[in-house]
Amino acid sequence: MRKVVLITGASSGVGLALCRRLLEEDDALHLCLACRNVSKAEAVRTSLLASHPAAEVSIVQVDVSSLPSVFQATKELKQRFQRLDYVYLNAGIMPNPQLNIKALFRGLFSRNVIHMFSTAEGLLTQNDKLTPDGLQEVFETNVFGHFILIQELESLLCHSESPSQLIWTSSRNAKKSNFSLEDVQHSKGQEPYSSSKYAIDLLSVALNRNFNQQGLYSSVVCPGTMLTSLTYGILPPFVWMLIMPIIWLLRFFANAFTLTPQNGTEALMDLDEDTAEKFYQKLLKLEKQIRVTIQETNNQN
Repeated sequence: MRKVVLITGASSGVGLALCRRLLEEDDALHLCLACRNVSKAEAVRTSLLASHPAAEVSIVQVDVSSLPSVFQATKELKQRFQRLDYVYLNAGIMPNPQLNIKALFRGLFSRNVIHMFSTAEGLLTQNDKLTPDGLQEVFETNVFGHFILIQELESLLCHSESPSQLIWTSSRNAKKSNFSLEDVQHSKGQEPYSSSKYAIDLLSVALNRNFNQQGLYSSVVCPGTMLTSLTYGILPPFVWMLIMPIIWLLRFFANAFTLTPQNGTEALMDLDEDTAEKFYQKLLKLEKQIRVTIQETNNQN
């Protein structure tokens, strides 16, 4: 039987590069592209099959920033498949990134210049907003939507006789200082992306503690510093052209500068297990609250 690989955010960036890389390694896989935009996913599917006709590629529509979409997608997946071998939890957003110019110029003339460029620590803030589900958009998209996806697909993932693997796309921008158990959605802060990526790292630890005995294993990978739709939104295109020679030069000093999604898929963190477990329990509590709200809404309708 073909191994089934589910990839969220598969229509561009790291997700798309990952699809190509996986089929280069094994074109006998069944790739399931979990994407918000079906037309883009169809174009990707056509391209993948053109270069790897022996592969099997399917599509499931899912927007991880919308819980109704996640529930619908998981219902379809459970009807299609008996198990999932690998799930790449890759979809994510960094909305309206703002560059701290003062911090940038301070960093340029400090000993931390390479660290600053490779992690964007202290450089980026984002304007977050609430989704129709009443959750912070970055938290729901990058963390909670994927968490619900896993919870709903537990029956396809937990097989002790043949383990399944979760692989999360984390970031060098994931910083402990930007995460708080008292505000897991980062509603009171200005760096929700960093907080969400650190939350992913914590969640992976907690999932291993709670699911390894059931045959489910979780890991996080950092693709490095790349130029994708997320990073291109930080600066105007002409600025990227001006600083690109500097970034290429920095590659000699820091291997984190992978620069392209293709390189990022080859690139393979200060985490506390107790904090991870507490965060996991908070997600379970939030899940219960969301399910109660959905049930009450359904009863009213």
